[in-house]
Amino acid sequence: MADTTSGNARVPLSVLDLATVSAGHTSADAVRGTTEVARTADELGYARFWVAEHHNMPAVASTSPPVLIAHVAAHTGRIRVGSGGVMLPNHMPFVVAEQFALLEALHPGRIDLGIGRAPGTDQATAAALRGVSPYLTVEQFPEHLGTVLALLGDDRAAPAGVERLRATPEPRTYPEVWILGSSTYGAQLAAALGLPFVFAHHFAMSADVDTAVRLYRDGFRPSPRRPRPHLMVTASVIAAATREEAEHLAGPSRVMALSLRTGRLGPVVSPEDAAAVPLTDLDRGVLAQLPGTQYAGTAADVVAALDALVERTGADELMLAGTTYDPATRQDTLRRVAEAWR
Repeated sequence: MADTTSGNARVPLSVLDLATVSAGHTSADAVRGTTEVARTADELGYARFWVAEHHNMPAVASTSPPVLIAHVAAHTGRIRVGSGGVMLPNHMPFVVAEQFALLEALHPGRIDLGIGRAPGTDQATAAALRGVSPYLTVEQFPEHLGTVLALLGDDRAAPAGVERLRATPEPRTYPEVWILGSSTYGAQLAAALGLPFVFAHHFAMSADVDTAVRLYRDGFRPSPRRPRPHLMVTASVIAAATREEAEHLAGPSRVMALSLRTGRLGPVVSPEDAAAVPLTDLDRGVLAQLPGTQYAGTAADVVAALDALVERTGADELMLAGTTYDPATRQDTLRRVAEAWR
């Protein structure tokens, strides 16, 4: 497809990836799959390829976004690569700034730092990540964010003492910093700081998206790097030749959605195994609120749904997520959607 970032009435499309581990496969297989999906997205003209941060989950190999970003950026040529996101309460702000300053030095003009406030894991694992330091707490998120921003060239919210630190010697460019959120908190913070904002609609399908979008746009304060608000909205999609095939391929994502809500975590199952999982009325109720894949159908079906999402939110960009058993399914989805989007 032609580059989605120009010459197109539709908004740019990007990709979110978790390096998911499928049943019978390994973390190495997951990373290889993510690399191939990233290459496909690059070739098709997608704007960004972001990787997530999750911990202690059998289905997710993406535990360290900076490491995976370095690998993906080295195996692609044009697409921006970033984090969706770095969960800042798990990390010392200075370390995050150093990592992403170095990534930017390696791949100038191609690195995005998406920052989130959630732990990306359970409480026990979060405690293991943070150690005994009282410094790493959710309550200090705005201060820690201000530290990261200051170290990456934006000192408007710099805490005292940061001016003595340098994330990297003599920077020429900086990564683009985004705020991630699935509630109104992130929207308001991004607006106050004049930063681009990503709403995680792929797992937060409530009316919060409408409220968050309104709060972000109405409260936006222009900043040196962003004179106007810039909103990206995520959506989970699977496209196939027929609606029936797409629904079949979406089965593993539904099993994953249920496992996250019930604590029965495991690797991503095959579509055949997913179809054999018995569903209770309670399960069906959960899936009505969190379907695993929001838009599953032909490319025309998916594009119509994405158009409606843009119309609803006024998004400046969309980011496509998707849990599949086979990375080739994700690649096929990206090809079909890119062609139809064009």
